Amino acid sequence: MKTFCGRANPTTGAMEWLEEAEDYDYHQEIARSRYADMLHDKDRNVKYYEGICAAVSRVKGRGEKAIVLDIGTGTGLLSMMAASAGADFCYAIEVFRPMANAAVKIVEKNGFSDKIKVINKHSTEVTVGPDGDMECRANILVTELFDTELIGEGALPTYEHAHKYLVQEGCEAVPHRATVYVQLVESKRMWAWNKLFPIHVEAEDGEKIIVPPSEVENCPGVPSVCDIQLNQVPSSDFTVLSDVVTMFSVDFSKPVQSASTCYRVQLEPVKSGKAQIVLSWWDIDMDPSGLINCTMAPYWVNPTSALQWRDHWMQCVYFLPSEEPVLQGERVHLSACRDEYSVWYTLHKASQEEQEAAAGSPVCRCHAHLLWNRARFGQLNDQEWTQRYSQALRTVLNRDSVCLCISDGSLLPVLAHCLGAKQVQYFILFFRFLHFTLFLKANHLEDKIKIIEARPELLKPSHFEDKKISVVVGEPFFSTSLLPWHNLYFWYARTAVSSHLSSSVTVLPHSASLHMMIVEFQDLWRIRSPCGICEGFDVQTMDDMIKDSLSFRESKEAEPHPLWEYPCKSLSDPQEVLTFDFRTTVPQHCLSTEGSVNLLRKGKSHGAVLWMEYHLAADISISTGLLQISNEKGSCSWNPHCKQAVYFFTSVLDAQALSDPAAVTYAINFDTKTGEIAMDFKL
Repeated sequence: MKTFCGRANPTTGAMEWLEEAEDYDYHQEIARSRYADMLHDKDRNVKYYEGICAAVSRVKGRGEKAIVLDIGTGTGLLSMMAASAGADFCYAIEVFRPMANAAVKIVEKNGFSDKIKVINKHSTEVTVGPDGDMECRANILVTELFDTELIGEGALPTYEHAHKYLVQEGCEAVPHRATVYVQLVESKRMWAWNKLFPIHVEAEDGEKIIVPPSEVENCPGVPSVCDIQLNQVPSSDFTVLSDVVTMFSVDFSKPVQSASTCYRVQLEPVKSGKAQIVLSWWDIDMDPSGLINCTMAPYWVNPTSALQWRDHWMQCVYFLPSEEPVLQGERVHLSACRDEYSVWYTLHKASQEEQEAAAGSPVCRCHAHLLWNRARFGQLNDQEWTQRYSQALRTVLNRDSVCLCISDGSLLPVLAHCLGAKQVQYFILFFRFLHFTLFLKANHLEDKIKIIEARPELLKPSHFEDKKISVVVGEPFFSTSLLPWHNLYFWYARTAVSSHLSSSVTVLPHSASLHMMIVEFQDLWRIRSPCGICEGFDVQTMDDMIKDSLSFRESKEAEPHPLWEYPCKSLSDPQEVLTFDFRTTVPQHCLSTEGSVNLLRKGKSHGAVLWMEYHLAADISISTGLLQISNEKGSCSWNPHCKQAVYFFTSVLDAQALSDPAAVTYAINFDTKTGEIAMDFKL
């Protein structure tokens, strides 16, 4: 059976109805899951196994049968660990039907069908009793319900329900407890992900400053956590203002409360500075004594310990509602408030009563935080990015320019006006965002820049007061873009407004190019690598399931990743593979290329990285991907404000095992009608 799915094409801007197979959604879910990453997490798996063995031993030592409840079983790995450790019976709950079916096969393949019952339900729907899903309550509770923020996947209400209805009082729990840690820091880099700084522009008549509206400066932002690979942030990018302290703990062996609450700790700053950021992570003790510990602590906390790479659990960056000055030795109070799924922080010197009154979840009032993600804030605060656009705009703008800006929530119209454009015409696609009106007001440009709320194909001469556009500019940035080439929507929009352009129109950027490079990843390869045997258990069924779902479509597609967080080395030189000329309209024919790229360094070819470069003017370009290859080993530096496209190869070519130079052949096709890029690589 087929089903029709509606979507807005991110590249062409067209509304489309696509015919998809009925099971497309779950294939996509499996293909993009992090199951492989979890199965490759050796530290996690070993610690869970040790904790489960210890819990079973304690129960058996009391002369009781060991009855295990495993919520969110996934592959059934933790239940098989329990059965192998001597548990009498395990109830393995998995709500996602394809995953539950896979767990049944994996359990059977490993010979545990008589010890493990897989229940395809949400845990809150499980019944207990002679005719229920479980014959009796369990006395060992095993779960892996955590995300980077610990509680974001609903761990607290799940535990709360389990203690009320599914497990015995005083049960063993693996993990036994979780502890959340925090550290107060000052970081211009991270603060730039949440606040907009004044933008300095060198114009002919002197320096001008684009000031952010007070509404944006004073906005607390959004409550969603910024989860990143904190181990990739160098210590030079932040200043530590406090020691690491425990914020709160949750004992999973006792009844858990999911109701909203607040915690407070007293901090004594170790250095004076501007408190801007709360860095946070957690660890889990698999046993009551805390001897079996699995931690997410970043590199500077335990500098002598080996770090376990993982992508399913990272570290958290929380932005304080406002920048707070702190003095060394002068104590302050840090409050963490949470609901069932999220945490937010405030810093204060006030009494507890005042603190609790101000403990509400942050709400964005300026709308900028709703349009711009963290990386986009960082990009707008990147002075080099602004300087390159300023240099290019100076070459094309004059006082009589009629300028049309095609971007989503861009500040280019303000920049263009500062540099001398007489009349900047600006239209925002699909929505009118309050925050841009605020920018015009803050910079006294309400009567200088006109906002046009219309799709490009619906524009009329009256929108431009019957004038022809002499300059079209764009960054390009569109909030609907996921992959680098989705921002080619700029080209489609420019094509749609062709009738409104003067014959000598200048387009900036005038062109773009798609670039590619073969890389070896330090760790990211794990998210797509089959596991086979995990801690002695055969999980090949899971590998096959992911492979089938990838073959459904996803293996032929690239996926977005911010590669500044995922180290890799180049095995080939970067190569330009396609060009797009914005001075002309989008052609009717496809743009295709094929060729080969030589592997210059030894290593494992995990995949190809692709990115866009935009050419603004002569010798002025910006890259959304590779910035430089920094040494002979091929270490790469990537644009930190953009995601790059990664195409994982289905097989890995190990150039170290080859005596002759190797090459990767490629075929890339850009379908101008659909805006999609198809690619194929052969090793």
